[in-house]
Amino acid sequence: MSKILTTESGAPVADNQNSASAGEYGPLLIQDQQLLEKLARFNRERIPERVVHARGSGAYGYFEVTDEVSQYTKADFLSAVGQRTEVFLRFSTVAGALGSSDAVRDPRGFALKFYTREGNYDLVGNNTPVFFIKDPIKFPDFIHSQKRDPYTGVQEADNVWDFWAHSPASTHQITWLFGDRGIPASYRHMNGYGSHTYQWTNEQGESFWVKYHFKTNQGIRSLDGGQSAEVLGADADSHQRDLHQAIERGVFPSWTLYVQLMPVAEAADYRFNPFDLTKVWPHADYPLVKVGRLVLNRNPDNVFAEVEQSAFSPNNFVPGIGASPDKMLQGRLFAYADAQRYRLGVNHTLLAVNAPKATTAQNYGQDGFSAVARNGKDAKNYEPNSYDGPSQTDAPLAAPVAVTGHTGTYVTPQHTKDDDFFQAGELYRLMSAGEKTRLIDNIAGFLSQVTRDDIVEKNLAHFHAADEEYGARLEAAVTKLRAGNDN
Repeated sequence: MSKILTTESGAPVADNQNSASAGEYGPLLIQDQQLLEKLARFNRERIPERVVHARGSGAYGYFEVTDEVSQYTKADFLSAVGQRTEVFLRFSTVAGALGSSDAVRDPRGFALKFYTREGNYDLVGNNTPVFFIKDPIKFPDFIHSQKRDPYTGVQEADNVWDFWAHSPASTHQITWLFGDRGIPASYRHMNGYGSHTYQWTNEQGESFWVKYHFKTNQGIRSLDGGQSAEVLGADADSHQRDLHQAIERGVFPSWTLYVQLMPVAEAADYRFNPFDLTKVWPHADYPLVKVGRLVLNRNPDNVFAEVEQSAFSPNNFVPGIGASPDKMLQGRLFAYADAQRYRLGVNHTLLAVNAPKATTAQNYGQDGFSAVARNGKDAKNYEPNSYDGPSQTDAPLAAPVAVTGHTGTYVTPQHTKDDDFFQAGELYRLMSAGEKTRLIDNIAGFLSQVTRDDIVEKNLAHFHAADEEYGARLEAAVTKLRAGNDN
């Protein structure tokens, strides 16, 4: 006999094809446990989707250390060449809803969970090394401006560009987003970045500020606007399908991890604020240091259980790795974990995809939705106690974050090149003639949709400030397109 179908409580189900009724044509019976349980559970299948990064794909794999970096960090999973650590990586778009399409012009999330022997380490980044804003107090407003308008129900160019017009620090990220890499051909063919500045601390107590760069070994491949429209018309799930099928046929995508390292003492006198998320560190100042290789080799068994319910927080550090004074990072240390407590409940870290592998969580949290027994008969739910319960180590994961000036300030100290435009201009000047033309066409195509002249003018001023040629070419293109729109 095949396996027996049961109810949630384990009782065998006699009939899963027909509802019980009071006679052949009678009303249905409330005593039909299988019917009521199936309908009630079906009504509750959906959980709140992520406000941002809702549309995602994921896979398991491993990270292998290939180069010696123990002189920079005491993190155990980076301590020896050849050491492998299991990982789970979730890719995502930023602005789209759960059912949105993949091949769109949007930053891509690159969230990586390392299941280390010292607990889980979450590295939450994007496929761009910078972001639109540098202060978390602006994040809800930024996302609101990019999402559907509450009145029209669609994304409005006026809203998008109005926010950017009032946020000149966005100019660098806009130049990335509307450049040739703005629409990745697949998740496999893009880089990943930690984006934020983090801290590494070694066994001797020396600390370094660090930035992560995951360089794709498949090569960079991107789509232009026409190719994107063609892919979207043929397959809205193109990135998900590509990742899943590649792993299924044994073509395992991989990335090489490099880091940039800045001795802590150099931050104060650097020419711009090294903790500003809208800026990169030039490689000429801090060259890439090779660390290891990331490989994805296993698809999830269940997308909802393992991708949708995966939860990441940049506050999940391990010994040897810590935070920096990066304001956006500091805000995300709270916001990401709090979002998962709302979506999945306070016990979401007990789900298989989120639980540590090589160690067991030992703390005094209790109860809440989906709670399971974590303590034995004689265990206590308070600390300190006299019953041999888990206790603190008195060893910080990383060195205390160094803060220049007074605490509690709203103003970031100004470095010599702390403006919002020079790196956007440098990026533009690095581009080839063709890349510049496509960048201008991409931005002009979107900016020309804005109806208010003042919003257009404010944004054009940002690009003029970044590079005069950049601004002049864009202004001419936008003026021409808007004139055509008026006919």
